[in-house]
Amino acid sequence: MSMQKIILYYKFAPLSDPEATKLWQKALCEKLNLKGRILLSKHGLNGTVGGDIDDLKEYVKQTRSYAPFKGTVFKWSDGGRDDFPRLSVKVRSEIVSFGAPDELQVDENGVVGGGKHLTPKQVHELVKERGDDVVFFDGRNKHEAEIGKFKNAIVPDVETSHDFIKEIEDPKYDALKDKPIVTYCTGGIRCEILSSIMKKRGFKEVYQIDGGIVKYGETYGDEGLWEGALYVFDDRMTTRFSDKSKDIAQCRECHHPTSNYENCANMACNKLVLVCKDCAKQDYTCSDSCQKAFLAPSHAS
Repeated sequence: MSMQKIILYYKFAPLSDPEATKLWQKALCEKLNLKGRILLSKHGLNGTVGGDIDDLKEYVKQTRSYAPFKGTVFKWSDGGRDDFPRLSVKVRSEIVSFGAPDELQVDENGVVGGGKHLTPKQVHELVKERGDDVVFFDGRNKHEAEIGKFKNAIVPDVETSHDFIKEIEDPKYDALKDKPIVTYCTGGIRCEILSSIMKKRGFKEVYQIDGGIVKYGETYGDEGLWEGALYVFDDRMTTRFSDKSKDIAQCRECHHPTSNYENCANMACNKLVLVCKDCAKQDYTCSDSCQKAFLAPSHAS
């Protein structure tokens, strides 16, 4: 049996006909027996697919052969075809949903007007040079940031990427507009857009970590400026960079340190609940209202 892997990738590049690109990508994946999710828009490509290693290598080769996708960086991860229920290839107005499809501009070099890319080493050099003036700004949602973040980072009050524009336009961030801002997210794609949106709204010195938290963790593990676990969008829910990782969040029930998320026991809700594995052995809910709904006779029946 062939060894399998998952690849994660994105590429910002102008596409004149996303629908035609979709048909090509779908046919290519079907031919190579790959499963996963691919989004296309006029701004580019965002995908995660799994399959046999040889088939994935062929997919990488053929995708890069298309001029707009030349130079696409593919990140390899553990997993395989069966980690996805099906193959889904869709065209959307955005490959990351910030609700600003007409504001975002891309050219053959990527996002126009985005933050300057910094390697993990350059991030440390910036902090060494500028000290406490450097502000780390989380480009993810609150669930992700609760279990892991950069030390002393600002965590915006957002549930989804759609909330970011309204959030950063809040006057509470005006005092940061002259400071060096380092945006970060899981793999880097959200910060490509977030950093450009921030610059257009008066933040003067904006950076982004090249390769995101994943690349930083590969470089420094838990010996640098990151603390906690990393939330990931697959069956694992969380991952860690080393055995020195610590839990920075607290269980909702017993308040002991944890990084474990479970789904609310009220199936009509199904929101994530931060609860340790011991407390997760019981039925748990995200709120009093969900607890009442879960205990209601109609639910029990």
